[in-house]
Amino acid sequence: MTATATVRADCAADPAGALTFDLAPAATAPGPEAVLLLRRRGAAGTTVRLRLTSTAPGRLRAVLPPSADVPEGRWDAYVEEPGSEHTLTVLPGLRDLRALVDRTPDTGTATIRSRVPYPTLDGRLALRAWVRAPHAEAGAIRVGPSGMSAEGELYGVEAGEGAVLEARLPGEPARVHRVPLTTSGQPGGGFAFTLPYAPLADGPVTEERLWRLWVIPSAGAKAVRISRILDDVWSREKTFVYPGRPVADGVLATPCYTAANDLCVRLTPPTA
Repeated sequence: MTATATVRADCAADPAGALTFDLAPAATAPGPEAVLLLRRRGAAGTTVRLRLTSTAPGRLRAVLPPSADVPEGRWDAYVEEPGSEHTLTVLPGLRDLRALVDRTPDTGTATIRSRVPYPTLDGRLALRAWVRAPHAEAGAIRVGPSGMSAEGELYGVEAGEGAVLEARLPGEPARVHRVPLTTSGQPGGGFAFTLPYAPLADGPVTEERLWRLWVIPSAGAKAVRISRILDDVWSREKTFVYPGRPVADGVLATPCYTAANDLCVRLTPPTA
């Protein structure tokens, strides 16, 4: 299908996690059988179709309920008319995402789903979706002179005996560092840890390293990725910036988030 025209949509979120898309009147108005089409990038044929209904003359609305099956990834928005070979590219209008800020689901929730509409770099409307079961939500991060400390919340799993924070270096399964995970001892899934940088910089650092952080809730339990997804920020990679600290031989260690909002520690080699 080829997108040959555009339509603009306002987006709003409610506290339950539903997203509403209101299409503004356009010169090229969709027909009565049109649907809002969400197409996942990098996954040919993976689509979600939402029925468009009239709410006022010239205005159409689609609702993405919290229960909808939207796999994790980035989704581009289009309007599709049955029988047509073309689709309308959807542009972002107003985005009211206040209900997504500082979301606090029940810690017993088995599966955490988060969806954030956002404007792409080339001006289109897209949706970032996460599906985590269980989930470790990153909270406050503090940068010390020789390491970092962080707090967070576990969803769908509880921390028990032998709980640790695990730093992993992708591509090098033998490179793993662990520190104890502490809990408040109160009902809920709160956790905290302090991670020194020195062990991560062991050995020559000749290129950038990105240590990924995981929670092991108890001895022998499955690892849970630490991320921050329960708000209205679709990418923290360049907007949440923390100070770096020198480790050894000019290596710099810095807490950071990836484009998928996963928490990491980045090691940067000495500059020439």
